[in-house]
Amino acid sequence: MPSYSVSLLSGGLDSTTVTALAKGKTDHLTALTFHYGQTHSKEVDCAAEVAHALGVHQELMDVSFLGKVAWYSSLTNPERFPIPEDRDAAQMGNSIPITYVPLRNTIFLSLAGAYLESQVLHAIEIEGVSPSDVQAHLYMAPNAIDYSGYPDCRPEFFQKMGESLGYGSKLWTEYQVPLQIETPIIDMSKADIVGLAMELRAPLHLTWSCYQGGDAPCGRCDSCILRANGFKDAGFLDPALSSRKG
Repeated sequence: MPSYSVSLLSGGLDSTTVTALAKGKTDHLTALTFHYGQTHSKEVDCAAEVAHALGVHQELMDVSFLGKVAWYSSLTNPERFPIPEDRDAAQMGNSIPITYVPLRNTIFLSLAGAYLESQVLHAIEIEGVSPSDVQAHLYMAPNAIDYSGYPDCRPEFFQKMGESLGYGSKLWTEYQVPLQIETPIIDMSKADIVGLAMELRAPLHLTWSCYQGGDAPCGRCDSCILRANGFKDAGFLDPALSSRKG
């Protein structure tokens, strides 16, 4: 049964781990990377290096208009809204931070779903693949354990989005092929994600998680703190830090 999959690859620890996992579970995998008007292109550059290292075809999509639509965020408008620094776990879990980009995952899922549906419809209607013999998977890397409180990282969000994509797609309406949203690390701790990445031999030395775009991670934003704690708890050194020091 041929499977077609899209994995959203940002260039960070989580999405690299999920993309490495997806590679072993699908016949046709495309890594989608979005340039959405974020304040720096560091993670986009890292995503290209990760895709190359994994041997996965990558599509880089310029959706920089999102920065104008979702302007109320420190990731798209840092001049007005500074990125929070040096927050502890209690502060991170207290409220949704200004690093939240309004409806980002909703938009990303819609775009990735359209790309994947196009692939599978072409396979069915042009290549003659039987609808009963095909699968379509959307891989994403949200996490509802070690995260910054984003509402679009919760399991119930992805359940509802899966239903919406089905009702809005020809693939499901005419051929009864669902666009299955896969969130394999959503219930894992950051330490467990690190352990899985190491098991998969994911190219973590190429990844970038920092909200800033300097030569080295700032070590102070929520993402850096969560990543550092994950490696510490898992008992591994972060290969990205050691590779940059070299």
